[in-house]
Amino acid sequence: MTSNRIVGASVPRKEGRDKVTGRAQYIDDMTLPNMLYGATVRSRVPRGKIKKITFGSGIAWNEFVIVSAKDIPGKNCIVLIVDDQPCLADGIVNHPEEPILLLAHPDRHALPKAVDTISIEYEPLPAVFTIEESEEHREIIWGKDNTFKTYLVEKGDIDGVWEKADYIVEGEYRTGAQEQLYIENNGMIATYDPERGVTVWGSLQCPYYIHKALMTLCNLPADKVRVVQMETGGAFGGKEEYPSMIAGHAALLAIKSGRPVKIIYDRMEDMAATTKRHPSRTRHRTAVTKGGKILGGEIEFAVDGGAYTTLSPVVLSRGTIHAGGPYYWPNVRIRAKAMATNAPPHGAFRGFGAPQSLFAMERHMERIAQVVGLSPIEIRRRNFLQPGQTTTTEQTIREAIDLEKLLDRALELSNYHAKKQRFSKDNRMGTSKKGIGVAAFLHGAGFTGSGERNLSSVVDVEACADGSVRVLVSSTEFGQGTKTVLCQIVAETLGLEYDDVTIAQADTGEVPNSGPTVASRTVMVVGKLVQSAALGIKQTLTTSGALERSYSPAEFRTACQNYVAAHGTFRSSARFEAPSDVFWDDEKYRGEAYAAFAWAVYVAEVTVDLSTYSVSVNDLVALQEVGKVLHPVLARGQIVGGIAQGIGYTLYEKVIWQNGRMQNSQMTNYIMPTSADLPPIRVFFEEMGNIHGAFGAKGIGELPMDGPAPSIINAVEDALQVRFDAIPLLPEDIFEKLATESISKSGPHSAGGVQSQ
Repeated sequence: MTSNRIVGASVPRKEGRDKVTGRAQYIDDMTLPNMLYGATVRSRVPRGKIKKITFGSGIAWNEFVIVSAKDIPGKNCIVLIVDDQPCLADGIVNHPEEPILLLAHPDRHALPKAVDTISIEYEPLPAVFTIEESEEHREIIWGKDNTFKTYLVEKGDIDGVWEKADYIVEGEYRTGAQEQLYIENNGMIATYDPERGVTVWGSLQCPYYIHKALMTLCNLPADKVRVVQMETGGAFGGKEEYPSMIAGHAALLAIKSGRPVKIIYDRMEDMAATTKRHPSRTRHRTAVTKGGKILGGEIEFAVDGGAYTTLSPVVLSRGTIHAGGPYYWPNVRIRAKAMATNAPPHGAFRGFGAPQSLFAMERHMERIAQVVGLSPIEIRRRNFLQPGQTTTTEQTIREAIDLEKLLDRALELSNYHAKKQRFSKDNRMGTSKKGIGVAAFLHGAGFTGSGERNLSSVVDVEACADGSVRVLVSSTEFGQGTKTVLCQIVAETLGLEYDDVTIAQADTGEVPNSGPTVASRTVMVVGKLVQSAALGIKQTLTTSGALERSYSPAEFRTACQNYVAAHGTFRSSARFEAPSDVFWDDEKYRGEAYAAFAWAVYVAEVTVDLSTYSVSVNDLVALQEVGKVLHPVLARGQIVGGIAQGIGYTLYEKVIWQNGRMQNSQMTNYIMPTSADLPPIRVFFEEMGNIHGAFGAKGIGELPMDGPAPSIINAVEDALQVRFDAIPLLPEDIFEKLATESISKSGPHSAGGVQSQ
């Protein structure tokens, strides 16, 4: 067997042919006999008591199936981390778009008019819409503290560093909400049979999240709930937890009607009602020496969670742990909190929490450099984490990572120094200014802390009668390449041809719970388990004498066929076991947060047009260390796609809120970058390997969300010599800033927000 025949090669995607030929079946392609169509009646107020519901005239209501909270056979909640979100409002609503009633009808075109005819009378209640309002009116939502979750990280003697500081640098940084904007809207079909229970098919990321939620909502045992993932057209975290809600709605209608029910959101409903990236506020106060070394600091990280907890604790957790960036903090205190507001709940989005706090960290490094009088490059170089040092959570860096080398390569690839010198000269005249900016960052792969230990994920690999091998996992494919890469891992492990390995549909009736497809864990964590399970197949065949230890793919297929013919189809399982050197203290919030980090340096070049006040990204160099690249084309695609989303997050995508409701929930007024707005994205990799990942791989999918925003805003500051500490940064923001602030008096060397000692 030849090493690395398949891993490291850009083999064809497993689902690629079906997608390009149109054979792939998405949820709205699926129709069942006697099927109804469902719709949701939602709140139009941010907070209030439901006083009266009136069904309007002119509608044949006897033709409709109507479900309210009183029809729920189990517990009225969407089970996740905290069971605080009702499936249907029961007497009170806490955000606009909160589901109150469900309707179903054989004619999908009859539903919109019926929904519009229903009127709901409320007794309005006070509401809050920002982190600051939630802090000020701490009991307005729940009658208790509006805080969903808090974390405290403490390392060293933070109270003793201030008197030793030559400079104390302060700053506040903000990020907005962002819509995932997947191509395929949310959709589900549900059926119910008293004997077999509930089955749902849908566009989703995490089958076992939905499975657990439906058991509680429908009061059914595990074997009476089945969840099947259909082809899924994009997710980015937006189909992590929310599909449990729409699956619950379809299931309730199916139970009451006794017929299959399909619910497909249109774009406006999908954008307005579903989860988004958490808005954030980060405050830094940092003690620094004259030489630019960080002595310590305080970081306050807050996110807006919306009306219910959903995934705010894990978003907050990752943001907290990444708040110190790839730098060494001898002393640090990080206080983090997720606050409730009367907006639809915010949830998972690629990077979940890290893009918010890393934006603040990298902007703050620019501010420290300006105060100390060092270049943005040198301030980073002097504070990079080194092997043997510890992170903010006191995790020792055991990898031989050389961030200075990574930085130097990124600077060389981007021609940073020559461009910076040229831009400084050219910016003295003309109506456009050019700038170049750097961001350095890290991203943990897998669930935080003890998360993977608690999940205890299981995978199966099956030897089949035709001599092929099949992978069985609940990890889902939604465009990122899960099916392809997991099959590569098995083919490489067993020395087979790539086409000898297939992967089962993600169906809870057949596949084990390998955990959710989130947190950049699929290749590193699930891939490693799949590799182990594949080795179990090999061991069974060789120890039984059915296969020689040295074999060809053809010999494996023959041995497999003979063994299955004699003994039947067999599976090899692997269950996650936490590495002995990875331990996390949940109470003290300290220890090995992740088995591995990926590391990166991004360099962005921008032009600011002072006639339109718009920013164009002209070039973006993305250099990342990701352990091992298993599929070069897919890996590059992950980076390019993440950077494109990051550019949207930075310069285009602004959610307009009014009383907790999204006002621009259409593609005509929620502006995202098109291909014409994207620069050449030049992707480069370093590969150091990783003992915890399959063939040395680390997580890659979320990493590219972290770097674009700070590198671009750092470049805008370089061009204009004016600070901008919030995103998205729109032309009107630049116009307003330049109109109210004189560059000569308020340039980057201003001491605003800074105390010198």
